[in-house]
Amino acid sequence: MITRVRLPHRHLTPPAKPGPPREPPQRPGAPPPTPWRRWVLPLLFATLAIIVLLARAPTGPPHTQLAYSDFVNKVGASQVQKVDIDDKGAVSGTLTDGTRFTTRIPTALGTGQLQQQLQSHHVQITASQGGRGSPLISVLLGFLPFLLLIGFFLWTARRTASSLTGGLSAIGRSRAKIIEAERPTTRFDDIAGYGGVKQEISEVVDYLRSPARYAAAGAKGPRGVIMVGPPGTGKTLLARAVAGEADVPFLSVTGSAFVEMFVGVGASRVRDLFDDARKRAPSIIFIDEIDAVGSRRSGVRLGGNDEREQTLNQLLAEMDGFDESTGIVVLAATNRPEALDPALLRPGRFDRQVTVPLPNQAERAAILAVHARGKVLAPDVDLDAVARATPGFSGADLANLVNEAAINAVRADRSIIGAEDLDAARDRVLLGRRETSNALLPDERRSVAVHESGHALVAALCEHADPVAKVTILPSGMALGVTEQLPEAERHLYSEGYLTDLLAVRLGGRAAELVVFGEGSTGAANDLAGATQIATRMVREFGLSPELGPIGYASSNPQYLGQNTEDLLARPPYSEQTQRVVDEEVARLLRQAEQRALALLTDHRAALDQLAELLVARETVDGSAVLEVLRQEQRPDDAHSSGAAPRAARL
Repeated sequence: MITRVRLPHRHLTPPAKPGPPREPPQRPGAPPPTPWRRWVLPLLFATLAIIVLLARAPTGPPHTQLAYSDFVNKVGASQVQKVDIDDKGAVSGTLTDGTRFTTRIPTALGTGQLQQQLQSHHVQITASQGGRGSPLISVLLGFLPFLLLIGFFLWTARRTASSLTGGLSAIGRSRAKIIEAERPTTRFDDIAGYGGVKQEISEVVDYLRSPARYAAAGAKGPRGVIMVGPPGTGKTLLARAVAGEADVPFLSVTGSAFVEMFVGVGASRVRDLFDDARKRAPSIIFIDEIDAVGSRRSGVRLGGNDEREQTLNQLLAEMDGFDESTGIVVLAATNRPEALDPALLRPGRFDRQVTVPLPNQAERAAILAVHARGKVLAPDVDLDAVARATPGFSGADLANLVNEAAINAVRADRSIIGAEDLDAARDRVLLGRRETSNALLPDERRSVAVHESGHALVAALCEHADPVAKVTILPSGMALGVTEQLPEAERHLYSEGYLTDLLAVRLGGRAAELVVFGEGSTGAANDLAGATQIATRMVREFGLSPELGPIGYASSNPQYLGQNTEDLLARPPYSEQTQRVVDEEVARLLRQAEQRALALLTDHRAALDQLAELLVARETVDGSAVLEVLRQEQRPDDAHSSGAAPRAARL
């Protein structure tokens, strides 16, 4: 059960304005095939079909179909002139008046009596084999499968020859999209926030526009600029704005476009890409997700023969090889800077590393305003309040938030987005879909209410804890209940007091269960895991353990796409004795936090019961209800007995 939401760090920038569709100019390739060649195979099949139809088509005047009994009667009346009987009992002939007819002899009757009757009436009798048609047609039909097989092999041979001449040569060509005439409509002014990032990126455009200004001061333009940051922070959007702002050709390609199953193809595409850039210089090359081709080379072998390493080596050589005066700038983006090869990041290749971080509160408000364009917002919507409630959201997350709010409004048959829609959308993004059908049992409902009340009261009673925004016992996603806290201001440093209060709030739900029911439950599993992780970092990384001292065993740099699996398998950088001390200190911090939460809730047992009953009745309350419960319970001697004043008394 998720009992306290620490909003994750994520980020994004506003979407580009829709522009007219554009088609990049086609690269010169192999000459197109002769127009008549594409019609050879269809004409061959059409000719064979016509031959078959002609072979099966009847010849001469139309035949009259007679029943066998009518045929016998006409023979008896001497009205039949001649007949032709094949070995399968099919009869065709001519009457005395010239009419042609067909019939069939029943096999059960035999032909002996019919033969005597025909001879007695002087009917001319002939015999033939089953099937009719020209001998030439029969021969062609017999050889038809072989003709089709020969035609298929000839067609395959022509296709193979074509691939060997033009196809394989095209594999080594660059797959970059070249933007010259029709440019994206996105500009730097369309991107909310990121003033410093836009300034560093815009200097690349300014250098290509007027290189004389930099030459006058003796400055050299950057060879390469790499943008790093979490997913969704707008790195590709910034590159699109560069393509819209620059008056030079813009060549865009992804890192995965260089990697193929054929050895040497990636290096060939890199050479072709830079050749195109030199022909169009001054120009900009944008490589998105460069970690797909620029990852670290293996140190096991002396010299790499791997296709990826060959591609990287060619990229390094090309970035060193082109003349600075040509005005070629390489722009790249990645979510995993730790995976890039150090040789790729050194000055002279990528001179600048621009970090595109998650937006702060002011930038989130500006991004929300961009995504709210074209939507009708209710008067009660405060984008600043929404920005404060979404710390750690990226631009992509904010775009998804506004879209989910619009969907929620449509679901309620409204075209105006209200504050409740944005709140429901935020819960949907963070916690998952609300499970209205997942009804709790009465004792479970009471237990969840007590658990969440413990979190909320401990957060309200701790001096450094973030204020409580909302408490709910409605199941959402994997959470049976949630206590949401929103920081009053975005923090960049966390004091020891804040971290110890955070541990107490994490264990407040378990402490409330112990106070009210005398035993814990499985609902605190997520709280215990989160509290253990925080306490471990306090001891290992932050030096907040008196027993271990000012020693930090920090993990590797933050991974934007998650923790590095190699770090999980690596041996800890300390001895087993130190590990034992770390475990003991983590356990001590958690025990102290639990004891503190138990003391606070025991001293405010009346407020705990009252808030739990309020949650059972209303299911969802805001932070003001928590403070009101504490105000009603507060007595003049409460602050002295508990040692902590509620947040309401400190305001």
